[in-house]
Amino acid sequence: AWLHGFWTSRLDGLSYGLAMIFSLLLLSGVLDLPLSLYRQFVIESRYGFNRMTLGLFFTDLAKQSLLGVAVGAPLILIVLWLMGAMGPLWWLYVWLFWSAFNLLAMFIYPTWIAPLFNKFSPLEDGEMKSRIEALLERCGFHSSGLFVMDGSKRSNHGNAYFTGFGNNKRIVFFDTLLARLSPPEIEAVLAHELGHFRKSHVVKRTVLMFASSLGFLWLLGQLIDAPWFFSGLGVPAQNTTLALILFFLVMPIFTFPFSPLMSRLSRQHEFEADAYAAEHTAAADLSRALVKLYEDNASTLTPDPIHSMFYDSHPPAAQRIARLQQQERPA
Repeated sequence: AWLHGFWTSRLDGLSYGLAMIFSLLLLSGVLDLPLSLYRQFVIESRYGFNRMTLGLFFTDLAKQSLLGVAVGAPLILIVLWLMGAMGPLWWLYVWLFWSAFNLLAMFIYPTWIAPLFNKFSPLEDGEMKSRIEALLERCGFHSSGLFVMDGSKRSNHGNAYFTGFGNNKRIVFFDTLLARLSPPEIEAVLAHELGHFRKSHVVKRTVLMFASSLGFLWLLGQLIDAPWFFSGLGVPAQNTTLALILFFLVMPIFTFPFSPLMSRLSRQHEFEADAYAAEHTAAADLSRALVKLYEDNASTLTPDPIHSMFYDSHPPAAQRIARLQQQERPA
């Protein structure tokens, strides 16, 4: 209410909306800063994961903030303009714009955004590269390159992932992963990631994200003219900007009931990707890699079933390894 009164007396229209949203984002960032420092330099350090310096932490923060302003300001202005200018169907136009923006972000992230934070070097020739190229050929996968990311300058966690789409797909390995796993184990981990691609998991998640965002924007379209939505949350004024802010604040209430469904879908995708890897590499290699990765990440081996149902995107290690053992091919 104080922020609303402060900016209403000084600005109006789109400038008021932009000032309100950025003020709340700034406040949220300031409140989260001590927690972020604690997570990185106390919790991560306690378990031997942290390699980040304070200088790098604040450099990352500065880059993220500048990028957020450069991208967020026009994004917010366009959304607010569409909400005010497109009539009762504004939510459909916002959804079309938001979807196009996300597709563009997926395309430019590998070559324009990611290099702002990490160094990406081509994977050197050798046994590892030969094995990976042979695997890609067996699976019929084409990428724009194999890269190693200097993840070790921030953390000891290891990972491998695909990024981009179309002709801009690339495969990225953390240098920590290459240092920890053997070539056959890395090949198996990559086969798992290829499984996500071949099973269209990324496409399915993207379609689900777009469909759910359409549903939530439609819901906001119904609430934006409802006085009880504002008064029920203790907001005396009623305008487009406040409706957008309030909706995102209460959205976790709407999304929480769907958490078990989304987590279950994600865990099922992991099992499917494991099975794909077992078909194209040795299941035992993936099992050994999983043991090392779960150990290195200090992941619990016996998660609470209720917590896991809501929050775990990956199945417990024991379940994954048991299934892989069933899929091992005779020597």
